[in-house]
Amino acid sequence: MLDIAAFSRRYAVRRMTDADAGALLDFCRQNTQFYEYCGARPTKARVLDDLHVAPPGKDASSKYYVGFYDGATLVAIMDLVDGYPEADCAYIGFFMMNKGLQGRGIGSDIIREVCRYLGETGFRSIRLAIAEDNPQATHFWRKNGFAVVQSVPMDGWTALVADKALS
Repeated sequence: MLDIAAFSRRYAVRRMTDADAGALLDFCRQNTQFYEYCGARPTKARVLDDLHVAPPGKDASSKYYVGFYDGATLVAIMDLVDGYPEADCAYIGFFMMNKGLQGRGIGSDIIREVCRYLGETGFRSIRLAIAEDNPQATHFWRKNGFAVVQSVPMDGWTALVADKALS
């Protein structure tokens, strides 16, 4: 079990629950660019599903859908799966910054802290997928040390699978 409080030294981190679905939906609706590239739109049903869905072979105990807070302000959200696709790998299924806080290095700081914590707890790598046509996301993840290792056609878009080694 991961200690989500250790994900950040600067922000309070807590699991998001069904009770947070409305706030999460509002948060996601502010970030229209992400949805332009993957063909989806944020809905309450999708948010509720995202809170609980896990990859094949994983259950809810491996899933950490968390919010990073500065006081009452939701700074970022992250969906992280422990031990996927391999036991010593973590998978970031979703990461989104507060629209009003983007471009200040905060997202990179959060990713750096999460990587530090996961490396200290024995994870060897982190994996994620990026919408191929999203230049902002591609730049962000490459800047944070993730390298594209594979291209996977999805339903109407292409995902770039990217990895980062933790050492």
